[in-house]
Amino acid sequence: MLLEENILIEKSKNGDFEAFETLINTYEKHVYNIAWNMLRNTEDAEEVLQETFIKAYSKLYQFEGRSKFSTWLYRIATNESLMLLRKRNPVPHVSLDEPLDDGYRAKIRRELIDWRENPQDIYLKNELQEKIDHIILTLPEDYRTVFVLRDIQGMSGEKVSEILGITLAAVKARLHRARLYAREVLNNYFKESRVK
Repeated sequence: MLLEENILIEKSKNGDFEAFETLINTYEKHVYNIAWNMLRNTEDAEEVLQETFIKAYSKLYQFEGRSKFSTWLYRIATNESLMLLRKRNPVPHVSLDEPLDDGYRAKIRRELIDWRENPQDIYLKNELQEKIDHIILTLPEDYRTVFVLRDIQGMSGEKVSEILGITLAAVKARLHRARLYAREVLNNYFKESRVK
C-alpha cells in the first residue's frame, strides 16, 4: 500500500485529481473522526474535512515524505480543528494547576475522588454522553488535541507526538492532565447524580 500511496501522491503533485481523489477516499473517514471528536459538531467536522483536503491539495508540493502521508494529513486536520475552535471561543476552562478558592482568601487543594465505587447503573447513557462532550469541549486546546488523538482515536503516543510535533513526554503529560480534568468533572457529575 505504501508504494501505491507514494505513486498516488506523485501523480497528485503533477495535477492528477483522480489520484488525489483516491487519497481522499482512503483518509476521509479518519480525518472526519478527528475533527468530530475535537469539535463535537457534525457541520464543523464536515467543514474541517473539506478544508483539510483543500489545504492538503494546495500544499501537497510541501509534502516531502519525511513522515507518513497520514501523519501529515492528520496534522492538517488537527490544526484546522484548532483554528475553528479558536474562532468559536469555547467555554473558559479551569486549570488543574491552580488550587480552589474557598471564598475566604484561603486556597485549598483539588480533591479527586475514586469514582470506581459509584454505582454506574443509575446513570443514563445520554446524560453521560453529554457530560463527556462537555469535558472534551471545555478541555484546553493542547490537552483536548492529545486526548482526542490518543484516547478517542486510539493512536499511539509516538504517532500523536509525531502529528503534533511535540515530545512523547509532553504527550504523556498533557494526556495525564486531560484525564485528571475528565475525572474531576465526572466525579462532580456522579456526586450530583447521587444526591438527586
